[in-house]
Amino acid sequence: MAFYKRAVRVAAVFALGLTVLGTLTLGNATPVRADAGFDRWVKGFWPKARAAGISRSVYDRAFQGFGPDPDVLRLANRQPEFIRPIWDYIGSAVSDKRIENGREKAVEWKSWLDRIESRFGVDRYVVLAIWGIESSYGAVLDNPKIVRNVIRSLATLAYRDKKRKKFATTQLIAALKIMQRGDTPQDVLTGSWAGAMGHTQFIPTTYNAYAADIDGDGRRNIWTSIPDALASTANYLSESGWKRGKTWGYEVILPRRFNFSLADERTEKTLAEWNRLGITRTRDRRFPRPGDKARLFLPTGAGGPAFLMVKNFRVIKRYNNANSYALAVGHLADRIRGGGPFEQSWPEGNPPLSSYDEVREMQKLLTRRGFNTGGVDGRAGKKTRKAVRDFQRSSGLVSDGYASQSLLRKLRGG
Repeated sequence: MAFYKRAVRVAAVFALGLTVLGTLTLGNATPVRADAGFDRWVKGFWPKARAAGISRSVYDRAFQGFGPDPDVLRLANRQPEFIRPIWDYIGSAVSDKRIENGREKAVEWKSWLDRIESRFGVDRYVVLAIWGIESSYGAVLDNPKIVRNVIRSLATLAYRDKKRKKFATTQLIAALKIMQRGDTPQDVLTGSWAGAMGHTQFIPTTYNAYAADIDGDGRRNIWTSIPDALASTANYLSESGWKRGKTWGYEVILPRRFNFSLADERTEKTLAEWNRLGITRTRDRRFPRPGDKARLFLPTGAGGPAFLMVKNFRVIKRYNNANSYALAVGHLADRIRGGGPFEQSWPEGNPPLSSYDEVREMQKLLTRRGFNTGGVDGRAGKKTRKAVRDFQRSSGLVSDGYASQSLLRKLRGG
């Protein structure tokens, strides 16, 4: 996706690739309407583009024949009301059809994957999983209701969206540089409403920094060259610190009376040290590299699957800074490889809070009881999870930090 510094963290919120876009039905054939304000903005933006090295001819061609895209603004302002349980997200991202298609792609593109894995050292199945989750192996790139003119989308955001103006401006300059180099074989740059492009959804700054030309045609073509798209993804992960020959993590079993305060996203121990605390792999398998350091991840607290995540899990998060995304990528990679489903069941009888309003209510109730959530914003971040654990501990509950429906009922009860 994007350059991991600030750009990726911003992009992850509203440019989660075509995984999200695939749920949209807004068309891309919005009628062009006169917008004098936009015309003035285009004229005013030229000095910034010129200072970045963009030629006048490229600039004029890039902005020819369109005004702002109202659909982009609607998508940018669309705030989700409901929180999706992680088991629903995993079930959709790692569907039987996506596993089947991934295995077919592994055979179809084996020779290129051999070259990519050898050159960049990144597990081919992780690369395939990202391709599958980001664009359903390229299938959604053929949907005219989804694919948009990236220059138009980013210009619309830079012109009208105050919250995303800085991001959009940076990405727009980067996109103009892509056009100027002639990297895309298409007449226009195409991608998502937020500027994510190609089979594996790079935003322009990431493309400029990490896109790779492995097919040797002189273009870093992530739109129609599948080898280039997969190589670009592998290059990005490699440059982000991928450890060759290692996995992303392990599903594990916790012992009884486990100290759940250790599952705080910061505590790091070797696998051997976790093992001495009673944590074992499922089906009594051994850890192949006991000296690798790992952090404990409990997506749904004490009542669901548990995982020890090694460094490559955090590298996947540089593609999209969400635990659920990285877990889906890792699990889909394992399933394409031939592995089975998770051994432990999700706690569907005790689902997480289902809306941002419920999270805000929980935060208010915790704050009222003296537990610092870091604010009431509807997002269960690290401070909120710590407040949950502190409340659970004070109430004699398992202090796993899981913001669930049963927890909210407990807070409401007195």
